[in-house]
Amino acid sequence: MAEPEPPDPNWPRYSLNPFPSYRFIPGQTPHPRRNPLGHSYHQPEPTSLAFPPEEWQRSEDYLYGIDLYNFAYWWESHEIFEGLWHAVGHNTEQGNAFQALIQFAAANLKRFAGNYQAARNLATNGLVRLQKTPALYMGIDVARFTEDIQQHRIGSDFRVPLIRLQKQPTSGRTQRR
Repeated sequence: MAEPEPPDPNWPRYSLNPFPSYRFIPGQTPHPRRNPLGHSYHQPEPTSLAFPPEEWQRSEDYLYGIDLYNFAYWWESHEIFEGLWHAVGHNTEQGNAFQALIQFAAANLKRFAGNYQAARNLATNGLVRLQKTPALYMGIDVARFTEDIQQHRIGSDFRVPLIRLQKQPTSGRTQRR
């Protein structure tokens, strides 16, 4: 099994962090942390810092997690988003959004590995979580991303949905969907 390819290798980057030397695929490539050949072996566990959702542009961890996701480093993005999820709290609006991103990253990896039922379940659970977030949240156009995920989930669009980050509106709080 080859590594997944990013849907659009010319997609803009949001962070300056370099990508790992390979994409971890369970059962196919060395585990990044446990295997001596892993790209993160003997490196400390990343510790993510919580940030207010409206200050997402200042979080290098968040921006790097988005880059990893968009360039098909799904396991690695899952790890970043999980660290952020723990940092902000599991039962918060922001934690809910991070858990959705975790589920989408895992769904992409499962789908790539051929486990379509697990991928559908993860994507469905992520979509349910997205319904609980504002329409524009941490730079993500939630309605557009939801539509992209739904098209991908039903199989009418085989490209993995990419996360496009936008600036927050300057006036008032974003409305709920």
